[in-house]
Amino acid sequence: MNHRLSLAHVEQAMSLIDPVFLHTPQYRAESLDAVLGCRLVVKVETANPIRSFKGRGASYLMAGVPAGAELICASAGNFGQAMAYACRSKGARLIVYASVNANSLKVERMRDLGAEVRLFGDDFDAAKIEARRAAQVRGVRLVEDGCDAATGEGAGTIGLELLQWPEPLDAVLVPLGNGALVTGVGRWVKGTSAATTMVAIAAAGAPAMVESWRSGTIIEHSTVHTIADGIAVRIPVPEAVADMQGTVDDALLVGDDAMMKAVRLLHQHLGLVVEPSGAVGVAALLEHPARFAGRTVATILCGGNLTPQQVREWLSC
Repeated sequence: MNHRLSLAHVEQAMSLIDPVFLHTPQYRAESLDAVLGCRLVVKVETANPIRSFKGRGASYLMAGVPAGAELICASAGNFGQAMAYACRSKGARLIVYASVNANSLKVERMRDLGAEVRLFGDDFDAAKIEARRAAQVRGVRLVEDGCDAATGEGAGTIGLELLQWPEPLDAVLVPLGNGALVTGVGRWVKGTSAATTMVAIAAAGAPAMVESWRSGTIIEHSTVHTIADGIAVRIPVPEAVADMQGTVDDALLVGDDAMMKAVRLLHQHLGLVVEPSGAVGVAALLEHPARFAGRTVATILCGGNLTPQQVREWLSC
């Protein structure tokens, strides 16, 4: 089948992405074997200046943007940080629209990195609608995570690195928000290791992307109810839903309680600070132990931006 995301572009991205985001740690989380009942390989995407995988897609996208450009995007926080970081190196001006309820640490970091942040609406999708309107009025390019192919192709470099693991991976569990991560990684994995099962993991309180993929039609929700702000999507990106065809084998929804247990397990066993959105792969292993029992499974810990209050409340016990 034809794919919008290009394997050749994923390979090209390895030479264009800022090296600070590449070759992230990946290792067996052996101490979790008894807890999870499987052999878990973690890909740690939090050990970089923005504590998120989003730097890969933003960096690859900005490689094709002229210096000094003006751009607008919407973000729950991590993509905005990535774009601000990448724009700074190109002397580009960036306006980020975020929800009035956005993670305060992420908002502060976007501003620290040079972005103009405008808070609008009760959730990410409301902010994105306003960002699209503002871009049209100003005649400025709107960069949309999951819609711009480069964001997925940049994220696909994670799959390229992950498959350098010395033994076959039975399954790869990938967080699903706007779709850039799962489609990019899935494009590489299914294109080069078809026997590996690609599983998208979304929040039970934000099922729109999974429902849209399963039904073959775009399904929107009026609200979302999850602590996982990074994947709290209620209006799917149609292009990303289409990209999931042929790159994703299955999808699972996980609850907030399992996410919180996963966040704490990763902190206790691996010493990592991972936000709920980044821990959904481990949450899926907790909720579906029989499905992955005895298998070699990889997951991507894709973000670690917790506010000081969240650290105190979630990691102190």
